[in-house]
Amino acid sequence: MQQVEPAMSTGLLDGVRLVQGDWASSSLRSRVALVGRLGERMALGARELAETVPTSLPGALSRTVADTLVAEVLPLIEACRFLEREAGRILATRRLGAKGRPLWLAGLVTEVERAPWGVVLVLGAANYPLLLAGVQTLQALVAGNAVLWKPAPGTEGPALALQALLLDAGLDAELLTVMDSSVEAGTRAIAAGVDHVVLTGSAETGKAVLRQLAETLTPATMELSGCDAVFVLPGADLGRLALALGFGLRFNGSFTCMAPRRMFLVGMAGAAADDFEARLAAELGQLAAVEVPQKTVEMVRELVEDARAQGATVVQNSGQGVTIMTGATPALRAMQVDVFAPVLSIMRTRDVEESLAAHAACPYALTASIFGPEDQARALAGRLRVGNVLINDIVVPTADPRIAFGGRGRSGFGVTRGAEGLLGMTTPRTIQVQRGSSKRAYEPTGAAHVEFFAALARALYAKGLAARWDGLKRVVRAARMLG
Repeated sequence: MQQVEPAMSTGLLDGVRLVQGDWASSSLRSRVALVGRLGERMALGARELAETVPTSLPGALSRTVADTLVAEVLPLIEACRFLEREAGRILATRRLGAKGRPLWLAGLVTEVERAPWGVVLVLGAANYPLLLAGVQTLQALVAGNAVLWKPAPGTEGPALALQALLLDAGLDAELLTVMDSSVEAGTRAIAAGVDHVVLTGSAETGKAVLRQLAETLTPATMELSGCDAVFVLPGADLGRLALALGFGLRFNGSFTCMAPRRMFLVGMAGAAADDFEARLAAELGQLAAVEVPQKTVEMVRELVEDARAQGATVVQNSGQGVTIMTGATPALRAMQVDVFAPVLSIMRTRDVEESLAAHAACPYALTASIFGPEDQARALAGRLRVGNVLINDIVVPTADPRIAFGGRGRSGFGVTRGAEGLLGMTTPRTIQVQRGSSKRAYEPTGAAHVEFFAALARALYAKGLAARWDGLKRVVRAARMLG
């Protein structure tokens, strides 16, 4: 296995760059073909690959092989298929024709290429250690980059397993280095001078990484955590909602950044709201307990104490089961923080406007779910400051490899996955060729040219036909004066 040296150095990075340059010069078709071979290998060894992911992740203590297969392996294979189908079109050079070209640039031919960054550092997450960093790594490689993959502590297994499959598929070992999982390894890699960083992690980790990147102005994509909301509109299918909430709260030990944490009952009050909250508590109370680390248990205890101090009611808080807080307000800590535990705060709102205001009070803006009639849900979706909106569903649709995934605010910036994520692994490079013979553009200008250029602006850009005709006549007169 190709692993980074304990003392990351610029010299080591220089060696990687030499191989990366050849890789970037290779045909896109050959890079895509490699990913296709990888997908085949993953399909044939899906179970073995899933078994490399720990059943006790660093932030969640309950993960099954079946969970890994459906949440990570299958979506990663789909990501390979997406790249096989779409990478050629997405990364193709764009040639700008004469249409829309400024009149005075006649003879100029322009192309926009997608150039790889160079060496991309992928800082992996602990909750989905194969899928998230895996997709980012594959997109970076297809775009022509070399990758340094620093897995989260305790998740080296899946990173090394995917690396082995890629090498078996034909990847040069220098193009993918699986690093030491320590924080120091990532710090050393950034100091050595990587060209782009992709981080999946908490907001606090994001801030720490960005402080170091600021020293070298290294660009980055930050896929950070969430405190995601569910909006319940009048007419929502409450049975489906309860099932979806149960899934979102328990899946992966609730160690999911876009799990539901806040819920707004829009226009629901009185006995109807009381009845719904009671039914929901009964339904969620039947879920198996979710085992979480002790530090998370302590955090939940603090959130409960804060909620009670602010007048909220803790409907259910038995052991490590689902904790529901009703009578919530935006001021509750539980409505403001990212916690990886089955915690749900419920707030009743008069209307959509109050719901939007309450939602905006939270600094996280990753995803949001809306349950209700589609036309009303779409109208609300267009007003939400989040990266992804799910209508009548929770979490599951984001496994689609075609979508861009990312957040805003404390949930980060930039996106991974989909066409936009693939483009994010590149930077535009414009090439312009002058095929005209005129050298007039190089001649110095002076006061005599003012009337000519002013008339040209009128002739080309005035809206009225009469004004443009007048401008054209002025251009002719000014041109004669210039000789």
